[in-house]
Amino acid sequence: QVQLVESGGGLVQAGTSLRLSCAASGRTFNRHPMAWFRQAPGKEREFVSAISWNGVITNYVDSVKGRFTISRDNAKNTVYLQMNSLKPEDTAVYYCATSRTTFYSAGTYYQEEEYDYWGQGTQVTVSS
Repeated sequence: QVQLVESGGGLVQAGTSLRLSCAASGRTFNRHPMAWFRQAPGKEREFVSAISWNGVITNYVDSVKGRFTISRDNAKNTVYLQMNSLKPEDTAVYYCATSRTTFYSAGTYYQEEEYDYWGQGTQVTVSS
């Protein structure tokens, strides 16, 4: 059974940093693209960032470009999201997800349907 467990969320002030982690098990982790999504109160879940199986390809939503960095350590079956210069609008529950295929699709990496297993989420709250 595939399991994804996020950690690292918390309450921080604007301008500071957090690093989220997502530990995966139950799948050949290093063969699948991974992604982070987030859901703010009263809003739909949105794509944040994705990474190919080998870490060579990464993508970000425009609102986090230059501030967030996605990475992965396949030896540890873990994907990370380094979040710098946090803003109040980054407040959300952050979810990691693993792709249903081993193929990183340039046209669909940002779509929820691309991912078949999700973590339980970790809350990030940024105060102004």
